[in-house]
Amino acid sequence: MARHAAPSALPKGNPGDPLSVATSERDRSIVENVRRALENEKAFLLYQPVVDARRTGRVAFYEGLIRTMDDTGRVIPAKDFIEQVEDKAEGRMIDCLALKLGLQTLAEREDIRLSINMSARSIGFPKWMDTFRDCVARYPHAAERLIVEITESSAMAAPESTQAFMESLQDQGVAFAMDDFGAGFTSLKHLRDLNFDVVKFDRGFITDIDRDPDNQACIMALQTLASHFDMFTVAEGIERPKEAETLARFGVDCFQGYLYGAPAALPEREERARKSA
Repeated sequence: MARHAAPSALPKGNPGDPLSVATSERDRSIVENVRRALENEKAFLLYQPVVDARRTGRVAFYEGLIRTMDDTGRVIPAKDFIEQVEDKAEGRMIDCLALKLGLQTLAEREDIRLSINMSARSIGFPKWMDTFRDCVARYPHAAERLIVEITESSAMAAPESTQAFMESLQDQGVAFAMDDFGAGFTSLKHLRDLNFDVVKFDRGFITDIDRDPDNQACIMALQTLASHFDMFTVAEGIERPKEAETLARFGVDCFQGYLYGAPAALPEREERARKSA
């Protein structure tokens, strides 16, 4: 069996065997911990900078990444639960709480823009819109600096409802980013109609792009397509200077990755961060 075989390729085992039972109980325990954390709002955001490709000391915006804590205060790694809750009520609760925390941050920090992730499954979820309206009523100008990130595959699952949802919030100043652009099967029609403001290239195309001609061809094509539709471009997952140099030559607008900063607390003020760059 391949070392990195996809989960679907792994033997399923007998649901009654000890390993399957232990795995199932562990998953239930993790989801229950996440549910309690969300109900008690035991969560916070970490912020990863997205920098200007021409002046990498200047932050264009931050991506807010939600983290939840168990009853002991230990952070529950997102990789341990995100797939289990994606299509459940907990997934919708995560989206709502991330939005609330993000808008609160924007109210407190008028010097930044911030992106927050949501699943297209949360489109039409009443509490998400209630959270948005309540926060915007309290923080009237926060929405103008909010970017909502939706993955390409999630948006393509229901393009018509995604389009209507986006248009309603774009009228209020919210921007939208398509995450993992290039990983799915977006048709040109949907790409045109959805009118995303930003596209974030799937990181699978970014790793080793300086020495991978196939990835270079893909990014050049995607960059040309995004430019045609007047969409701002972001390359995620950059870890080496050579990757950044190659992407800069292709005209990518912004960079994100550990080369420029891990998810962390916000710097004291963005103006101070620019002066020290």
